Formats: sequence, structure tokens, C-alpha cells
Amino acid sequence: MPPVPKLPSAQVASAATGTAAEAAKGQIRQANESLILEAAERVFAGAGFSGATMAAIAEASGLPKANLHYYFGNKQELYRAVLARTLSDWLAPTHGITPEADPAMALGDYIRDKMRLSQQRPHASKVFANELLHGAPVLQTLLETELRDLVLEKAAVLDGWVAQGRMAPVNTVHLFFTIWSATQTYADFDVQIASVLGRNALTPKDYAQATEHVVGLILRGCGLAT
Repeated sequence: MPPVPKLPSAQVASAATGTAAEAAKGQIRQANESLILEAAERVFAGAGFSGATMAAIAEASGLPKANLHYYFGNKQELYRAVLARTLSDWLAPTHGITPEADPAMALGDYIRDKMRLSQQRPHASKVFANELLHGAPVLQTLLETELRDLVLEKAAVLDGWVAQGRMAPVNTVHLFFTIWSATQTYADFDVQIASVLGRNALTPKDYAQATEHVVGLILRGCGLAT
């Protein structure tokens, strides 16, 4: 077997430097995209799609307007990215709903994760809700494919638990609708809830109490111990 040729040390060093530079560039891009998406959530939530401008989002992000166009092209593309990220983040917590999981733990964790997102990302929820109220012109395809496929997959897991006597018989697809409405209301209608509670804004304690209330209510409805 012929010997493997060795690269000169200068070439090795150059390759390592290039790899490090690419990694640093990737980290900068990821950080900037995150700043832009977070700012876009706030601006779209407050002004709606029509009222939002790339200039306002750039100001909210603290980045030059040119950066927004570099990463996302235009307002429509940025709006789609906000919606897609929100849906992705909402779907990720369902990973624990598997046939071998404990039903109470899996559902409880899912509800807590959804409540945490409502607390930490209320603007994202408001943008999503506003899109749905306008007939989901941008989201429709994702709703009919990615969302529908995942819900049916996870509902089948819950149906298996019901068949095994591990939880009470419920309409498992509608159970997901119930969880979404119960958790997202604390983001979409936080002003209403805070007003009834006599607050200017919901506090971490309010969210903690609400989370345990929603978890307990849904688990008991499914015949599961809290």
C-alpha cells in the first residue's frame, strides 16, 4: 500500500484557519438571523403584516436594514420565516409523545413546554394567531401537510394508550386542539387575563399557577394522575 502523502504544515494551518473562519461566519449568521426573527415577531405582532416595515424591524433588531434583505430578501420572506419558526418550535415538544412513554408525563411535559413558549414568545403566538384569523394565506400548505401529519401521528400514539387502558377514551385529535387553545390563550389574550387578575402584565407566578392548572385539568380529563 503506497504511503499517504502528508500535506505541508502551512496547508494544514490554512485549512484549519479556513474551517474556523467558516464556523465563526456561521455563528454570526445564526445570531443575526435570530435577532432579526425576534424583532420581526415583535413588530409583526404590534403592527400586523401590512403595518410592519423592514425599517421598523431593522430598528428593533439593532441591525442595518441591508442585513435584513441579505438574510431574508423581503418582508414577505421574513414573515414566512417567523411563522415557520413558530410552528416548528410548537411542534418540537411533541417528541416525547411516543408509544413507550408514560402518558401523564408525556402530556404534562408537552403542556408545560407549550406554556413556556407562550410565556417566553408571546409575540410569536400573536403573529401566528393573526395569520389564522386572516385565513392562513401563508400557512395553509404547512397546516395541511406538516401540522396535519404530525397531529395524526401523535393522535395515533394516544389512541394506542386508550386501547391499552393507559388513559381514558377521548377524541385524541380534539385533545390537541384543547391543549393549543388552553396554552396559547396566555400569549394571545394576556392583556385580558392580566386585567382580570388585576395586573399590568402577567407575572412568572401567574404563569406557574396557570401551567399547573392547565396540566391538572387536562390530565384529569384524560383519566390520568396529576
